[in-house]
Amino acid sequence: ALGTAGKRVRVDPATAPVAVLEQLQTAGAKVTRAADPCLLPKACKNPVELQGSREAHRRDGAAVTRFLAWLAREAPKGTVDELTASDRATEATNRVMQPGELYLVDSGAQYLDGTTDITRTIAIGQPSAEMRDRFTRVLKGHIAIATARFPKGTTGSQLDVLARLSLWQSGFDFDHGTGHGVGSYLSVHEGPQRISKAGNTIALQPGMIVSNEPGYYKTGAYGIRIENLVAVTEAVEVPGGERPMLGFETLTLAPIDRTLIDLPLLTPEERGWMDGYHARVRETLAPLLDEETRGWLEEATRPL
Repeated sequence: ALGTAGKRVRVDPATAPVAVLEQLQTAGAKVTRAADPCLLPKACKNPVELQGSREAHRRDGAAVTRFLAWLAREAPKGTVDELTASDRATEATNRVMQPGELYLVDSGAQYLDGTTDITRTIAIGQPSAEMRDRFTRVLKGHIAIATARFPKGTTGSQLDVLARLSLWQSGFDFDHGTGHGVGSYLSVHEGPQRISKAGNTIALQPGMIVSNEPGYYKTGAYGIRIENLVAVTEAVEVPGGERPMLGFETLTLAPIDRTLIDLPLLTPEERGWMDGYHARVRETLAPLLDEETRGWLEEATRPL
């Protein structure tokens, strides 16, 4: 119908299927190749969507915390395998969690008022010194992104190095993006914004939600990733500052495994961020938890 009427149709070459483009052209439509005009308005969440995301993360954080508390109780017994813990595993790769290993759980959910995406790395028993070193370097990158202050017009590609610097200083890296855009009851991977080594011309804008998920992966041994979702916000003005600045509000609420932190590697400011984050997790989630889980959370979030 569009072709017969000779209508002009905009097709986004980055997202539209080639079959749609070809069918429009065959039918006689006048095709214009350009970016989808819905992308930026969709990426910049309005106040209602942002509040919905905060509420969704409260409920999701309580669910994740109940899981982490259960895992902490059961995994050291040597009876928990991957299929018991998660339906993403398969019989072909399933194995029992053993003391001295790391367990990485990548979770998330769609709620009517928000979309969540969270990854936590858990030590089963006593972690090695190497595991603690790598985890802490990943954590330092995570904190660097969470606390970043940057001028308007900055892209995620310009921030990416903050997540990798501590790893680079010891000769390590990770081979995925630091952050992807997230929708509101839409796609959990949704652009056009991202934090990545790959070039990106889309400036971060207030209301955008992105993941903050640096990692480290040792082939044949273990993997580490710490992922929270953050929302871009207007930053508090610095006295004497000359440019409008942006920052991040962390939305995700769940404990980060304290037993994996090598304290001497953290600066006083990084320790302060950890304690502040854990205090917020504890105060926000405690009313949503049963007594046993609440007791576990108190211990899991005590100050460093």
